[in-house]
Amino acid sequence: CICRSGTFRFTSSALPVLVKNSMLSFVVEQLKKTGPQAAPADHCYAGPEDVACDVCTGRRLKALKSCLQCLASYCKTHLEPHYNMPAFTKHRLVEASPKLEESICSRHQEIMKMYCRTDQQCICYLCSKDEHKGHNKVSAAAERHERESEIGDVRQKIQQRIQTKEKEMNLFQQEEHAINHSADSALRNAEGFLSELLRVAERRIADVKEKIMAQQKAEVGRFKNAQEKVEQEINDLRGKDTELKKLSLIEDHTHFLLAFFSLSCPTESKYPPSVNIRRLQYFEKVTVALVEAQDKLHEVLGEEHAKILMAVPEADVIPSNPKEEPKTRADFLYYACQITLDPNTANNHLALSKENRRVTFTREEQNYSYHPERFAFSWQVLSREGLTGRCYWEVERSGRGVLIAVAYKDIRRVGDFDECVFGHNEKSWALDCFKNSCEFSHYNIKTSIPGTWSTRVGVYLDHSAGILSFYSVSENMTLLRRVKTTFTQPLYAGLWLSDGATCGMLGITNMLLPASDLTGSCSSDTAIPVEITR
Repeated sequence: CICRSGTFRFTSSALPVLVKNSMLSFVVEQLKKTGPQAAPADHCYAGPEDVACDVCTGRRLKALKSCLQCLASYCKTHLEPHYNMPAFTKHRLVEASPKLEESICSRHQEIMKMYCRTDQQCICYLCSKDEHKGHNKVSAAAERHERESEIGDVRQKIQQRIQTKEKEMNLFQQEEHAINHSADSALRNAEGFLSELLRVAERRIADVKEKIMAQQKAEVGRFKNAQEKVEQEINDLRGKDTELKKLSLIEDHTHFLLAFFSLSCPTESKYPPSVNIRRLQYFEKVTVALVEAQDKLHEVLGEEHAKILMAVPEADVIPSNPKEEPKTRADFLYYACQITLDPNTANNHLALSKENRRVTFTREEQNYSYHPERFAFSWQVLSREGLTGRCYWEVERSGRGVLIAVAYKDIRRVGDFDECVFGHNEKSWALDCFKNSCEFSHYNIKTSIPGTWSTRVGVYLDHSAGILSFYSVSENMTLLRRVKTTFTQPLYAGLWLSDGATCGMLGITNMLLPASDLTGSCSSDTAIPVEITR
C-alpha cells in the first residue's frame, strides 16, 4: 500500500506503521522557541462560523491559511514558518477552509490537482493513471480557467436578466401606482355617487313627508271646521227641541196655536254633509306607491349593481394559478356566496321562507301582488343577486323533481313554455334533478347523467372564463356536468320546483371572510371533508 505521513511517502506490503511527522514537529519546536506571545484581541479568536487554527491549544485563534501539504490550518502566528523556513516554501497555501479534506483523494490520500472531463470530477495524479486512464483529463487550474470564463458569460447573462427584471419591477410599480390611483378615484366616485344618491333620497323623503303633513293638516282642518258646524247645528236643534217640549205643556188651545205658529221648525240641515268619509283609508295609496317605488328601486339598483361589478376588473389570487379551477371543497368555499331568492320573481305556487332562502311548492296559490318580474305560469324563482366573477353556492333539495339553474335577467316571464322554463332556451342552463337521476339541459338540448346522486348540489360559476359546473356534494364532490361557453350578461341563480318539492340555498361560509360579514346562515350546513371525483 502507499502511505503518506507529513511530506513523504513510502510503499509497503505490510500494514502501515505510524511515523512521526517530522516537519510538523519541527514547526512546533520552532514555535516553542519564540517564547510566550501577547494575548490576542477577542476578535482574533475563532467563532462558531470561523476556521480554527489546528496548532493552537486552549482557546484557538482564527486560521488565516490552510496548507494542502500539511492538511492543517494556521493562525497568523503559527503560519510564520511557512513564510520563513525553506522547508515550507513549496507548500501550497490557500484561504482557510473548513473542508480541507475535500481537496484530498479519499482513495490515494493525494491532493486532487487534475480534473477528468469524461467523468466530470476532480482526481489525483494516481487516479489519472488508474481508473481514469484514457479519459479526457486536464489540470484543475486549466479547468478552472475555462470555467471562470464560462462564469463571466453566465454572470453577464444574469446581469442582463437582472436589468430586464428590474425594468419589469419598475413597470409593476408603475402599474401598482396606476391601479391604486384608479381604484382610489373609483372609490371616491362611488362614495360621491352614493352620497348624492342618499341626498336625493333624503330630499325626496322630505318632499313626501312635507306633502303628507300638509295634506294631513288640510284634512284635519277640514274635518274640524265641519265638526264645529255640526256641533252648532246640534246645539240649535237641542234648543228647538226644548221649545217644542215646553210648547206641548201649554193647556190653553188658543195660546198653544199662537205659540206654535210663531216657532220656525227646521226641516233641512243648515250644513249638509260636505265631508267624504273614507273609513280610515286616507294615506294607504301612499304606502302602496312607496312599496312599488321600493321594488322598482331594488330592481334598478340590482341591475346597475351587477353592471358595475362586471366593469370591475377581476384579480383572482386564490388559487395561486388563476387559470386553475378549484379542486377541493375548501377551494370552492373561497368563492362561496350567499344567495337569497327574489320574492318579486316567485311564481304564485311557490312559498318562500321568511329569510327568502328556502322555497316550497304549494298547490294553494300565494297572495302575491302583481309584479312584471314574476313568473306567470312556470313554477320558478330567481335570485335577488346578479352573479359575476367566481361564485360557488350549494342547494339542498327534497321531494320530487327540481331544476337547479342559472339564467339571464331577461328570461321571459310570460310566453311559450320553452321561452320561460329553465334549460329550454338560450338564456338559461339547468340541472334537472329527479328522485334518482339527473340530466343537464340548455336550449332544449338534454344530456342524461346516469347514477344516483346526493340531494345536495354544488354550483360553481367562473363568469369571465365562461365556466359553469354542477357537483354532487356528499363525502365526495362528484362532477356532474361542466359547461364552457361565453356569458354576455350577469347570471342569476334559479330554481324550478314540481309538486311536493322543496329547495334551500345553504348558508355556506366564504373562507376569505369572517362570518360576521356574511348574510344568512344555515344550521344544517356542516363542514364535509370531500374530494372531487370525475
